[in-house]
Order: sequence, then C-alpha cells, then structure tokens
Amino acid sequence: MFAPSAVRNAADIATLVADHAPATGRALEIASGTGEHAVVFARTLPGLDWQPTDVDAARRASVDAHAAVAGLPNLRAAIPLDATAPGWGAAHAGQDLIVLVNLLHLISEAEAKILLAEVAQALAPGGRFVLYGPFLRDGETTSEGDRAFHASLRAQDPEIGYKDDWDVIDWLHANWLELVQVVEMPANNLAFVARRP
Repeated sequence: MFAPSAVRNAADIATLVADHAPATGRALEIASGTGEHAVVFARTLPGLDWQPTDVDAARRASVDAHAAVAGLPNLRAAIPLDATAPGWGAAHAGQDLIVLVNLLHLISEAEAKILLAEVAQALAPGGRFVLYGPFLRDGETTSEGDRAFHASLRAQDPEIGYKDDWDVIDWLHANWLELVQVVEMPANNLAFVARRP
C-alpha cells in the first residue's frame, strides 16, 4: 500500500521525532498504516528498536512488505494493536518513544481519551510521545480544505472529526504527561510532544 500524504509528510515528521527521541531504546508506532512512515523512522533513528502496529491485517502486511524492501535491522514485524481498547498500555510498558500519526481525527473523543491514557501507561519514565495530525485551533479549522474534511468526517460519524488543540493538552495533563512542545507542521498540521516524568 502507498499513501501520497505519507510520502509528503514523512521527512518533516521524522525530523521532529529525531529532535525529541532518545538515541537508543524501544519505540512503538501506533496505527502504522501503509508502513511508509515506519521505514523512514527506523532509517532516521537507527539506535531505536521500532515496533510498528496496526489494527488492520492488510495494513500490517503492507508495513511488513515495506520493511522487507528496506531491510532495516531495527524495524520489527508489525503486530496487531487496537490503541482505542483499554489495557494495551500495560502490555506494552517500557516504551522510550511512542509515535502516533493521523489517527485522532478518525476516532471518537472517548476513544482518543482511552488512547492517551494507555500511551501514558506504556511510556517508560522519561519516555516521549509524539502526536501528529490535523487539529482544531481554539475550536476553529485553519483552512477551507480542513473545514471541508472535518465536515465530511462528522457527516460520516458525528463522534469523529478534528479534536481541539486545548482539549488534547488537557487530556495529556490529565494523564500526568508533561507537555514539552506544540509544533506547527506543514499543510496546517500540528504536532504535540509530551513526556512521562
């Protein structure tokens, strides 16, 4: 599988992740999708042991196909993970880095809160969390394209759509994660970097 947006944004996200990632340790990518990001992350940060995940079997197969072509020793086979289900954080505890790209707008607020609570459980002390995607800024979209996409998501399912930046910060704090940085990214996206004390 190939996603044009993944090719466009992979280098910018990898640069951001590299700015905050530890040199060595365990890294978990939630919702790895096509697998194109996983390859770029593992190549950019060779000292980290990268574990891609996805809830969908076809996407996990795509991740593994991209990984096979790349031949990177620090990129593991994709494993199943539903990040919106309670309890996975304890099963994957001790992560030095967790990366999540382009998922929060596709799940409900209740699922997003579960996901962030589990991320907090899965991080090792001092571990970093990088969250990337489209978000509302103080309740507002930032472009006509974002307005249309957010509206189309809400039309499919009123429970999903862009989450507000201030809500995300509140949810991180509610799980005792420290906000390190909020970064404006290309194409009106936003990245949150948080740390477990």
